[in-house]
Amino acid sequence: MSIKLLEIRDLNVQYRGVEALNRISLDIDVGDYVGLAGTNGSGKTTLVKAILGLVPFEGTISFQSRSLREFVATKHIGYLPQKMSFLDQRFPATAKEVVVSGVFCCKKFPKYLTRDDYKAASQAMEMLGIADLANRMIGRLSGGQQQRVLLARALVHSPQLLILDEPTEALDPQSRETFYSTIERLNKENGVTVLLVSHDIGSIGKYASKLIYLDRELVFYGTFEEFCNSSKMTNYFGAGQHIICHRHN
Repeated sequence: MSIKLLEIRDLNVQYRGVEALNRISLDIDVGDYVGLAGTNGSGKTTLVKAILGLVPFEGTISFQSRSLREFVATKHIGYLPQKMSFLDQRFPATAKEVVVSGVFCCKKFPKYLTRDDYKAASQAMEMLGIADLANRMIGRLSGGQQQRVLLARALVHSPQLLILDEPTEALDPQSRETFYSTIERLNKENGVTVLLVSHDIGSIGKYASKLIYLDRELVFYGTFEEFCNSSKMTNYFGAGQHIICHRHN
């Protein structure tokens, strides 16, 4: 029996009178690996911001049956934002210092780091196979290495839901496959519930168990196989849907 982790009902978000999301209702279960797709301006990032409590909204968002308005979502959610990188080689932080900074979301004032926090950072890095990078300056790492460090930062406080916003945009194909394989392992072996934002439906179909497609409204939510066999989506995409499904196979 599935257990609901995140419940969204009749979600509406507006920016300066312009409707960004309209009546979105969906559930994400514990252990799900859900891909979130849509064109630019379809509301993907807005949905993520609403889940994180970063934008005002109408409707309800519940996490483990508790209203999002009752608690700080970042204590329960790990977030890897889009386009976060350290291009300056002189950025004054080691990889481990970046990872351990992820615990600050869960601390009350005054915020200070403990021995247990550094231990959690070491464990997160070991889990992702980057323990050897701990003392290297973050700005001197490759794009793929930086992304895994940032993933460890998102995981260091043991979140129940991991949200990834276009996490492989700046990665080369090999680094991208390594990153996706890491996320798949976290989901299957560690039971981390994943919400992956991507414009590449083919990649979502390769890894995720479910697919959300937004166009300011909820166009589709189901398995990739259901997406490929949906007459509604065939009408929506036309021949493009068959190309996506063919690439996945």
